[in-house]
Amino acid sequence: MSAPVMFNTPAADHILAAMQVFPPDNPWNEDIAKLPLISNSKEIIASIGAIKNLAYNLDMGFILVPAKQPLVPIAIRSYPNESEPGPFPIAAESPIECWPLDKRPLATAQAAQENSDRHVIVVSPETQKLYEFYKGRKTEAGWECACAAVFDLASNKLRPDGWTSSDAAGLPVFPAIIRFDEVEAGMVNHAMRFTVRNTRRAYVYPATHFASRKTDPNLPRMGERFRLRADFDVSTFSPHIQAILKGLKK
Repeated sequence: MSAPVMFNTPAADHILAAMQVFPPDNPWNEDIAKLPLISNSKEIIASIGAIKNLAYNLDMGFILVPAKQPLVPIAIRSYPNESEPGPFPIAAESPIECWPLDKRPLATAQAAQENSDRHVIVVSPETQKLYEFYKGRKTEAGWECACAAVFDLASNKLRPDGWTSSDAAGLPVFPAIIRFDEVEAGMVNHAMRFTVRNTRRAYVYPATHFASRKTDPNLPRMGERFRLRADFDVSTFSPHIQAILKGLKK
């Protein structure tokens, strides 16, 4: 690579299709189809809502940068003690979640955008490094964020115990993104990320952080693993949706 590549391009699809995101034995790539259920599985699912819709974020863009991408400083505003200090290879054109503003009335859109997570995700395929920023902004003074997290995509090493990231569980976001090259290939071969309204004051491997005061054992922990029932019929769905549903079974 000689220049940054946006996620929604054929060039990105070509690079990502050949890229190993974390080692094959990493939890993100683990096949959980035959693992036993925990004893209160039904109660945990009921606490979330067994018949609620499951949605994913269509605005979770990212950018691929070359190994020699210039490093820039970033001001870390909220979690400096749980962040890597930088500088980081952030491209000027890096996409920011929920920005530009959506098509709602301006005041409504601005309020929603200011309260959003504003993820900024930067991937260096050549160095196998992932850089993620929570509440990222590009200001006249330069880049700023609430938290900065760096992951080695060639390693199973976790963030320090108790540390957050751009995800409240201390997890990376990029490995969970549903990509176009994956649905085109017919199978999403990694865990996918979703959020719930109520979680427990606990986390389970590979998560490193909780974000709740609640202790009800029937609430999910951060990092909890879920799967789609093996007997769920996916045959009536479009090929791209089937690729997602097949992945959810594994």
